[in-house]
Amino acid sequence: MIVFLIKRLFNAVMVMLVVALMAFMIFRFVGDPIQLMVNEQTTQAEKDALRQSLGLNDPFPVQYARFVAHAVQGDFGVSYRNQQDVMSLIAERFPATFELVLVATIISLVVGVPLGVVTAIHRGRWFSEGLQFLSIIGVSLPSFVIGILLILVFAVMLNIAPSFGRGDVVAIGWWTTGFLTPSGRAALVLPSIALSFYQITLVMRLVRAEMLEVLRSDFVKFARARGIPAWRIHYRHALRNCLMPVVTMTAMNVGSLIAFALITETVFQWPGMGLLFLQAVTFVDIPVMAAYLCIVSFIFVALNTLVDITYALIDPRLRAARS
Repeated sequence: MIVFLIKRLFNAVMVMLVVALMAFMIFRFVGDPIQLMVNEQTTQAEKDALRQSLGLNDPFPVQYARFVAHAVQGDFGVSYRNQQDVMSLIAERFPATFELVLVATIISLVVGVPLGVVTAIHRGRWFSEGLQFLSIIGVSLPSFVIGILLILVFAVMLNIAPSFGRGDVVAIGWWTTGFLTPSGRAALVLPSIALSFYQITLVMRLVRAEMLEVLRSDFVKFARARGIPAWRIHYRHALRNCLMPVVTMTAMNVGSLIAFALITETVFQWPGMGLLFLQAVTFVDIPVMAAYLCIVSFIFVALNTLVDITYALIDPRLRAARS
C-alpha cells in the first residue's frame, strides 16, 4: 500500500510539474512582461534594470525553477491589469465559483439519480423514452445556450429570477457567501441550473446503466423470489450498488465544473474565477492566466489522486494489480 501511495503521489507531482511548465511558457513566450508592466514614458535603462531585477535575463532552467518555487508558496506575482497580488484576486473570486459548483453538483445528484432510477425501472415506457431523448438534448446543447434560454424565459419573460450578478453577500472572514441573503440565493438559481444541466444527463444515464446491470444480477432475482417488495429492492438494494460509480464520477467532475464554469459565469456575469480568467485573457494578464491554469489543474490532480487512493483502500485487488 505504501508503494502504491508513493507512486500515485509521484505521478501527481510529475503532472503538476508539466502544468507548471506550460504556465511558465505562457510567462516566457506570450508577450514581453516588461512591456506589459511599464508605461510609454519608461526609458530603456529603466526597462533593462526591471528585467534584471525580475531575473528575466537568467537561463531558462533557472527561471523555471524559480517559478515552481514561488508557485508552491502561492506566489504568482502581481496582476498586470489590477496591480494586485494574484492570489488575493483569486481568493476574492473563489467563493463565488465554489458556491456555484457546489449548488450545481447538488442539483445534478438530486435530479439525476431519481431520473436514472425511474428510466431503469420503467424501461420501455413512453416517459422513460422521453427522458432519454431529453438527456440526449442535454448532452448536445452547449451550456451558454442553456444559460441564454434560462435568462430569456425566467428573467425576461417571467421576471422571477435575476439574470446577472451574485446578489448581496455576507463576509465571514475572507470568505463571502450568498447563501445567507435572499438575493444571493435567488441569484444562484439560474447559473447553477445552467451549469448542472450537462451533469444531470451524465448522472441519469450512468445510474440507468448501472441499475439495469444490477437488476439482472442474481441477488436481485433471489430477493424477488423471497417476496421482498419491489420498492425495497429498487431503492434499498439495487440503488446502493449503483452509487459508487456515481460518487466517483461526481468527485472527478467537480474539477471539470470549476474549469468550465467560466462559460456560465460569463453568460450570467457571475463574479467568479472563470470570469476573472476571461478578463485576464482579454487584457493579456499573464500572471492571472498562469495562476488559474495551475490552480484548476491542481484541483483536477488532487481529486483524481484522492479517488484512486480511495478505490485502492476499498478494493485490495487494485493495489495488487498495480503493484
